[in-house]
Amino acid sequence: MKFITEFFTSKEGSPARDLGLLALIFGAAFFQFLGRLPLIETDEARYMEIPREMIERGDFITPTLNYVKYFEKPPLHYWLNALSITVFGETEFAARFFGALWGVLGILFIYYIGRKLFGRREAMLSALVFGTSVGIIVQSRTNITDTTLSICMTACLGFFLLAIQENEQKKGRYYYLFYLFSALAVLAKGLIGFVLPGAIIFCYLLITRRWRQLREMRLLTGIPLFLLVCAPWFIVVSLRNPEFARFFFIHEHFERFLTKVHGRYQPPWFFIPILFGVMLPWSFFIPTAIARVWQKRKETGADTRLFLLLWAAVIFVFFSKSDSKLVPYILPVYPAMALLLGATFAAAIDRGFDSLKVPALVCSAVNIILGIGSMIYPHLVSDPKITSEGGILMGGLLCLLGVLALVNASRRRTAPLIAGLAITALLVGIFVPPVIYARIAERKSVRGLALLVKEKAHKGSVVATFGYLQGLPFYAQRRVIVVGGRNELEFGSRLGNQSAWFIEREQFDQLWAGPVQVFALIPLNELDTFRKTIKPPLTLLGKDGRRALITNRAE
Repeated sequence: MKFITEFFTSKEGSPARDLGLLALIFGAAFFQFLGRLPLIETDEARYMEIPREMIERGDFITPTLNYVKYFEKPPLHYWLNALSITVFGETEFAARFFGALWGVLGILFIYYIGRKLFGRREAMLSALVFGTSVGIIVQSRTNITDTTLSICMTACLGFFLLAIQENEQKKGRYYYLFYLFSALAVLAKGLIGFVLPGAIIFCYLLITRRWRQLREMRLLTGIPLFLLVCAPWFIVVSLRNPEFARFFFIHEHFERFLTKVHGRYQPPWFFIPILFGVMLPWSFFIPTAIARVWQKRKETGADTRLFLLLWAAVIFVFFSKSDSKLVPYILPVYPAMALLLGATFAAAIDRGFDSLKVPALVCSAVNIILGIGSMIYPHLVSDPKITSEGGILMGGLLCLLGVLALVNASRRRTAPLIAGLAITALLVGIFVPPVIYARIAERKSVRGLALLVKEKAHKGSVVATFGYLQGLPFYAQRRVIVVGGRNELEFGSRLGNQSAWFIEREQFDQLWAGPVQVFALIPLNELDTFRKTIKPPLTLLGKDGRRALITNRAE
């Protein structure tokens, strides 16, 4: 523990050594057990099936899902996953590889900009905060587009922040990197790749009145670089698909933000508990870090701290105002908060423990309560989301975290407090989610039944699913017929003649009674109804927690 504490809190150290050890520590943590669990519906399976189809079709311009056009996201994440499939095969490890890589690169980049802005100690503590935030570990080890967006936007805003430092000798380089990563953020998730950085920079210039920065931003050469990187795909995909522009820019941006059309409405305060939960155990210290920005507003580095606060606040407010909300949307907030927290902890090491005492005690109490609750939870409900063993593991680690916080708060020891929280939080982030995800996979992963389809269905067989299941075409490696609700395939299913692939129950009954072998995934709770009504009689091939696989002709 002493070595770890000294390593992360020393003011002196080689950048190369620091980066190497951070990469080793967090690389080992983020990549282990990465492919152990099946892909979880819906996002993980979707974002592997699209690149699988890109490779199969040899078309990396027009994304398709279950072989119909799918324009909800730009292609950067798909391209990366296609590369991962090419290297690692069609595996769960390949699906999560780039998420884990982005997590580790995010830690290294936070160290880099933290060292440039504040110093080694602040940089190491910021990297430690980010890399041991439980929600960051979990989301970095999941196949979602938001991890790709987050690292691109972090690099974009981080390089801009470095470029505006008064004595920076590499301003030009950092400004061009700012434009480059803004373009990549657009390719990762659309217009927010430049809208959010633009809003943050505008607010910063407005508050600080540093409009002179506009003259040194290399606008005349930076904007063409931005367009050179991100515009070609948008132009080509629009030329090939005239329907793309309206759907992508109007439906997926303006309607998503301004209306409830996507069915993802949450109240404006939705992201407050999300912010708290993702940054555990460090979230208890966020009010202290924010207060410090105000307290130090007239001291050296005030503008840098202000920019970091605006970085977090603008993104947080933007998505809080949106009528479409999902947990990962505010991932780009966390790097800025990690840098503010790292600077706060470094100051506490130098100047005393007083500012950390209350949040440390609250952290202790909450984690002990959560730990006890986790241990007794499986015994209190009829269908617990975790096993008794999982509850003991989770509860024990949370209680340990709380006890360490209490002991170090009582002894007013800043560095041991940080080290204890970091080590325990890292263990929680690595070992607890698989326990929870294992139960989720029982209900939400279609891998077992899909592999059964792949094994038994021949080329002339038909595979159908009642309601689209993202993992079925990926694991079965074939297109499937969707019976009933089309969900996110609604738009693509209406382009061209898709009548054979999107049918209603009456058409399914006719198909079932025909000469072709049919495999169908149906809701498990409707199995008895199917047994009584469908002809010829069904053969049950398998079932999981929510679905059953049936066929009309067993062979």
